[in-house]
Amino acid sequence: MTKKQRTMALRILAGALLLVAAVLVPYHGPWRFLLFLPAYGMVGWDVLWRAAKNICHGQVFDENFLMALATVGAFCTGFFGEGEYPEAVFVMLFYQVGELFQGVAVGKSRRSISSLMDLRPDFANVEQEGQLVQVDPEDVAVGSVIVVKPGEKVPLDGVVVEGSTTLNTAALTGESLPRSIQAGDSAASGCVNLSGLIRVRVDRPYQEGTVAKILDLVENAASKKAHAENFITKFARYYTPAVVIAALFLAVIPPLFAGGWALWLQRALTFLVVSCPCALVISVPLSFFCGIGGASRQGVLIKGGNYMEALAAVNTVVFDKTGTLTQGVFQVTEVRPEPWLTREQLLELAALAESYSDHPISRSIREAWNGPADASRLSEVEELPGRGLRVRVDGKLICAGNRKLMEECGAALPQEMGGSVGTTVFLAAEGRYAGRLVISDQLKADAVEAVAQLKAQGVHTVMLTGDAQAAGEAAAKALGLDQAYAELLPADKVEKVEELLAQQAPKSRLAFVGDGINDAPVLSRADVGIAMGALGSDAAIEAADVVLMDDKPSKIPLAMAIARKTLAIVRQNIIFALGVKGLVLAFTAVGLANMWLAVFADVGVMVLAVLNATRANARKKT
Repeated sequence: MTKKQRTMALRILAGALLLVAAVLVPYHGPWRFLLFLPAYGMVGWDVLWRAAKNICHGQVFDENFLMALATVGAFCTGFFGEGEYPEAVFVMLFYQVGELFQGVAVGKSRRSISSLMDLRPDFANVEQEGQLVQVDPEDVAVGSVIVVKPGEKVPLDGVVVEGSTTLNTAALTGESLPRSIQAGDSAASGCVNLSGLIRVRVDRPYQEGTVAKILDLVENAASKKAHAENFITKFARYYTPAVVIAALFLAVIPPLFAGGWALWLQRALTFLVVSCPCALVISVPLSFFCGIGGASRQGVLIKGGNYMEALAAVNTVVFDKTGTLTQGVFQVTEVRPEPWLTREQLLELAALAESYSDHPISRSIREAWNGPADASRLSEVEELPGRGLRVRVDGKLICAGNRKLMEECGAALPQEMGGSVGTTVFLAAEGRYAGRLVISDQLKADAVEAVAQLKAQGVHTVMLTGDAQAAGEAAAKALGLDQAYAELLPADKVEKVEELLAQQAPKSRLAFVGDGINDAPVLSRADVGIAMGALGSDAAIEAADVVLMDDKPSKIPLAMAIARKTLAIVRQNIIFALGVKGLVLAFTAVGLANMWLAVFADVGVMVLAVLNATRANARKKT
């Protein structure tokens, strides 16, 4: 509880005690309202102040205005008869109780989200003249070497140049298991160094680092409203003046024909209290806020309520394969040279050809060769998206890639090549087929479980991959996917997603899940773009609507479950609030409801709706 909330709680307690004292005084004369004014002023002065201030700024019809009008009016009924002084104080008291509940609930959700704010490092250790000096991370230049001691946060993204340690990545990924790193490994800002001292060479400024991106996402998430939130905002804009006019008619029109001004004024004031839209105005945005907070505790960043609403409606999930459903850790499992080459010669050609590429497959080929990569032997390196690359090695034109590239360079493939499962890289030298390498990638440990959970939720699962047909089909079968499309170029993936989108029902949504390396166009085109393993990936952070801060596919059904639970809570609150208010408003108009029932219909419904909204943040950490 914040200092402000503690102050409000003390005011509520003091006001309640003053109210009890006023009720116990056995005086029922014309000045009785003076007994209740201290209690009313204690709990309601800020509501009256906000109502007056908003009126001065042209914002008349809000919940502060309704509460002020109804409670002041209840005091004024004493001029026409017995004033409803206790009821007026109780209405304001319970309204403030509801506001306190809302503040505590928002604070809890904000802490869930803003626990990420603790990622913000306070300093970076930079060596100057043999001494460690603490400087602001924003002042550290790219290329500088910083020292991270055990127990400290990694302040900037970089590469470990000395030392080894384990990092706690829980704040970033939701993953409690520490990650071991050593020289050559990347270290993301925001992680906590658990054991050894390490030196890290900074490879990007603070403003472009992991922490800055995450904080920017978190701070802007609440500004992107869902359709339900926009509806409630528009609804309140017209609803509030409408009920004020209705209350005015209720106070003026019937007495003109039937008399009883005090009676109808009392009903009109009760009508105003009941009609206050606090439950809707507060609980619907709070539900989305709590849902975003609950997801963030799982290492899932949802960029706004609109994306959560779309995620809840997803009935088709399209996966990229490499790095999303598979580990992205490749190994060369087969080397099949033509008779005029040895195994080592084929590996050397492939490793040299791939020496400038950062693709995981290229790295696996270089690791399999494990020989010297002499860059002076290379020239005219040309990457061909979706096909492979062309390069001259010792002056000879070498093509390394898929079947389409072999067709382009005129290399005839053998008729019989077996049914090897994995990604096949074909090589050709001067247009002559030289052999092939088969690189295998293992499925992620929770990939099968993730697909099974999605299918249990009624979600159609599809995989798009640039791998060979055999490798794609084998992976799809192992995973239990509904459909799989292989041998696709990046542009083909976009076209395939377009086709799948055209097949969607009007209210259904399609999500695409990619690893953030080369999937930005498809992430942007899908109804919901989900970036897997996007820690530090600029393209994924920008293009995706949902960012999973680890590489676990099982977080996808979890995120969808959170989104659907949140939308269910929103619907429950809307139906409950409108249903109760509609019923009590009707009772009020015909004289069957008093101010006490109005208190329940307004503040009681708001408190129940707020408590229901907090369930969106109640999911336990996995």
